[in-house]
Amino acid sequence: MTRIEDRIEELRAEIDGIIDARVARIASESPGVPAGVIRNLLTARAPSCRCAQYIELCSAETNSPD
Repeated sequence: MTRIEDRIEELRAEIDGIIDARVARIASESPGVPAGVIRNLLTARAPSCRCAQYIELCSAETNSPD
């Protein structure tokens, strides 16, 4: 059985990958804007928790495109 801490770390890594992919897509459409700035803008609504960041990104995506 997987410890909850291990599952949390796996989820965080998966969410980071999703956010990184979104950052890369937006960065390719916005030359000159640093990836760190884009990431901060995407995650600013839920800065302390990757799970909350994921939920916020998904809900924002269904409501409107980036």
